[in-house]
Amino acid sequence: MPVSPAMAEDLAHEVGALYRDAETALLELLAAALEADIDSPRWAELKLASIGNLRAAVEQVADALQTDTTGTVRHALVTAYNRGRQAAVAELGALDIGRELVARNTLPGAPAVDRLAASMAHDTRPMYARITRAVVDIYRRIVGRASGTQLLTGMTRRQASQRALDQFAQQGVTGFVDSAGRRWDMASYAEMAVRSVTARAAIEGHIDALAEIRVGLVIVSDAPLECPLCRPWEGEVLALGSTSGPHTVREPHADGRRTVAVHVAGSLAEARGSGLFHPNCRHSLGAFLPGVTTRPPHHATPGTSYEDTQRQREIERHIRRWKRVQAAAMDEQARRRAGAFVRKWQAEMRSHVAAHPDLRRKPAREQISSAR
Repeated sequence: MPVSPAMAEDLAHEVGALYRDAETALLELLAAALEADIDSPRWAELKLASIGNLRAAVEQVADALQTDTTGTVRHALVTAYNRGRQAAVAELGALDIGRELVARNTLPGAPAVDRLAASMAHDTRPMYARITRAVVDIYRRIVGRASGTQLLTGMTRRQASQRALDQFAQQGVTGFVDSAGRRWDMASYAEMAVRSVTARAAIEGHIDALAEIRVGLVIVSDAPLECPLCRPWEGEVLALGSTSGPHTVREPHADGRRTVAVHVAGSLAEARGSGLFHPNCRHSLGAFLPGVTTRPPHHATPGTSYEDTQRQREIERHIRRWKRVQAAAMDEQARRRAGAFVRKWQAEMRSHVAAHPDLRRKPAREQISSAR
């Protein structure tokens, strides 16, 4: 069967859940630290004196996250790579070259997995240092703001602290920038990175298996609700080699008695560099065998557009944002207010999905903690 990023989606979610749990724990730590002794006239003094305790607690969360993530990511990459390889076996198993592939007792591609694990570590390494700095900085700002606001506006210390904490909770631990210059909060950035690297592992397992049996061409599926980045590559044949740009090659026909001309749109590396197989991509990749493989039919999705899928992602972000605010609530009133916004956006999600039957709700994408 063809390989696609969706093949590793469950693995990415498992790793992403570690970061969401950590972010929830950090918000709860921050709320508890601010709420302690909040009615004391020495509150600001006590808060600044306890920064060391908060820093130690945050570092403990960050260290545990890094330890748990390292092993989980490695397991996810090995699993994704093997799934990609097995997809090639399933796709070609009925053919002679498929039986050749089955007969090969090849160990998982350790170099590929090591390379991808190193890439993931490089992408997320700055995160752990930033976690402690971001939480301690916002703690200092909230203490200073709450003290000053109380004098200037008459707002209670609890109200001022909760307002500032809500703003932080809605944004999350921010400041992570991807290669395209987009800014992310910690949990979203981590899950994006994990989705990307596990998808690459599955695809590399697949193309490594094809290379072993000298299959040098692949074909991209035609997926519904495709994004503008992927649309140019739909249904196109790509080369696994380094030759880029549109060109025509002559390849042996599957019957082995003649050759056929095949139009190649470019290389797989070129297509991926242009955005194909981005996180949440719906496309798949299969072996292209001249004389056997046919181009996929176009999948139209009447009544639903790519923009509708992006609206769904936006609603998911709103739900997660208000769940973070709820986790950071310092009292029941703040907790109920945030819960009302959670329910509002959940209702919006139900309405949006009902209006677009081709969309499927994904409850896991609306969660901030795997334990809740």
